[in-house]
Amino acid sequence: MAQVVFSSWGRTIVDNRAGGEVKEASFRLPTTFDGEKSLAAFMGWDGIILYDKNVDVPAMAAEYMRRVQTLYCCGKCTPGKKGTKVLADVLTAIAEGRAKEADLDTIEDLADLLTSCKCTLCQSSTVPVLDAVKHFRDDFIARLSGSRMVADRHRFIDKYTAPCMDRCPAHIDIPAYIEAIKEYRFDESLSVIRDNMPLPSVCGRVCPHPCETHCRRKNVDDAVSIMVLKRSASDYEWMHNMAPPMQPKPRKGKTVAVVGAGPAGLACAYYLALEGYPVTIYEALPEGFGGGMIAVGIPPYRQPRHLLQRDIDIIASMGVEIIYDTRIGKDISLEELKQKFDAVFLAPGAHRSKPMGVEGEDKGYKGFLKGGIDFLREAYMGRPTGMGKKVVVVGGGNTAIDCVRVALREGAEESVLLYRRSRKEMPADVWEVDGADDEGVRFEFQVLPTRIIVDENEQVTGVECLRMALGEPDASGRRRPEPVAGSEFVVECDTVIPAIGQDPDLSFIPDNLGIDITKWNTIVTKYIPLKDAAGKELKDGMGNPLVRTLITDLDGVFAGGDAEIGPLTVVACIGNAHRAARVIQRWLEEGKAYLTDDEFIEDILTNLPVYDKGEQVPWLDSVAREHQAEIHGRERAGYKNYQEVELGFVDSQAVREAERCLRCYRVAMVAV
Repeated sequence: MAQVVFSSWGRTIVDNRAGGEVKEASFRLPTTFDGEKSLAAFMGWDGIILYDKNVDVPAMAAEYMRRVQTLYCCGKCTPGKKGTKVLADVLTAIAEGRAKEADLDTIEDLADLLTSCKCTLCQSSTVPVLDAVKHFRDDFIARLSGSRMVADRHRFIDKYTAPCMDRCPAHIDIPAYIEAIKEYRFDESLSVIRDNMPLPSVCGRVCPHPCETHCRRKNVDDAVSIMVLKRSASDYEWMHNMAPPMQPKPRKGKTVAVVGAGPAGLACAYYLALEGYPVTIYEALPEGFGGGMIAVGIPPYRQPRHLLQRDIDIIASMGVEIIYDTRIGKDISLEELKQKFDAVFLAPGAHRSKPMGVEGEDKGYKGFLKGGIDFLREAYMGRPTGMGKKVVVVGGGNTAIDCVRVALREGAEESVLLYRRSRKEMPADVWEVDGADDEGVRFEFQVLPTRIIVDENEQVTGVECLRMALGEPDASGRRRPEPVAGSEFVVECDTVIPAIGQDPDLSFIPDNLGIDITKWNTIVTKYIPLKDAAGKELKDGMGNPLVRTLITDLDGVFAGGDAEIGPLTVVACIGNAHRAARVIQRWLEEGKAYLTDDEFIEDILTNLPVYDKGEQVPWLDSVAREHQAEIHGRERAGYKNYQEVELGFVDSQAVREAERCLRCYRVAMVAV
């Protein structure tokens, strides 16, 4: 167990340098950087954390400001451009013993100057520097007098981020693409997005935008509409018939196979193709349904098919071949792929519906459909769904919401959603639930289906349910639903669609190949265990190991997306697969797969995290968030009406919304 030597993080001082009773500090910072090398110190926007008393704090402060100035200062404002240069020079002079004690007092004046900067990168960088000078003044004076001129044995690793881009699973440089929109440079904005997001039209429409939950603008009024601004940049290109500017590097000799043309498979293929690697994707669905769950799990009124296909065509133009109607394990084996290609990336998605667990669901009753994912797939592919006129959907996620809304468009006279908790606790996105409400879906909250009711012809006629009361919170943090005795009632229907979750189908992986499967039916990949100062292993928001490598136990085979970690959002699959592409590239070029310093610090910052919901963010005035135009009313859910419901921003709206961004960049640096 490591001890915190000093911390000013969160504006709380914990100082154990003098010995005596140890003061505890609480923050989600690991004590090792990569599971092996000790993390000795951390400097960032909210202070200093010191694990190793031997870290040369004056030298670290000087190096921190030098990197802020030379690597990250944009130079677009005089206080930032000049102030960071002077501050870096002063700190370097002090660290090298070339300054006077009076120079220490100028640092605070320089920090005051930087409060006038265009953005928060330079402003926030002064926080750890001021903490260093204030709390380690004796060390600075020792450097000035020449009594401590030691060579620091630590290596420094830096990273710039922002609360929004840290929270984005794909880590898109959000402030940069928003600033480009503000300056009417929509094409440059899209180029920034594509650095980390090869499906911009998709994630400009169906992303749950976790970035907006960590937008500092939210501490002033409302979060910036980050997702719709991404759509604005993407729509600008196709609406103006502009050709995408990306060009892949010269063709390389080694080849990669990808299983699945969903968001993870497409993203991995895109980034490898840009590096010049020939990539072949094998997709079980027929041609015209590339995109995996985006194509057959997200309705066209949320994601127009022609725009999805445009993104896929762009990826194919980078040198990616997509072979459709080919199921791995049936049409070609995984062993054959392993022999034929230099590397294989497994991203089959999660297309298998979970069982509901009620009496009668396994009897083959007419009107009891296999699952929500299957129902949506049949509907989008123009096949008979088996749906009647009175439809009940069981579940509370986005798939369940899509099912009740699609049922109306497929001709249902009544579409009902049953959910065992309250509306507030539904995992579905709030705006999707509101959309279903607007279209006339009926909700039955706090009910538990217990039995399928059928007539003499085994046709479903209803669902018997129990009312539920909400008890104490469970492991998810939501209140646990508990049955109310004697509260049985029946919901009449002729169709029941379970939509309570989905699993990957990993039957194509042979038992003897050396790839392990977890009890949750996901592919086992290697991870790096990191622990905090209290010895507790750090996990991500879903309880998974913090640092994942996406490397399986079989050399040359990697896994990502839903099949590696369980059902994810589109943007999470893409971020996951982008990392996989980088790891695969190292495997192909160096013969070993590993994570880089940048990837380790990326995960460490996400866990810290960067956003502080309690921060008092100064701003001159509140500016209302722009809202995209939307078609309202029940008529939008008419029979076979799959026209897009949300219409995006006009360009002038996008510019106004982009002007609300506070450009909240941060710089972190660790000593290892």
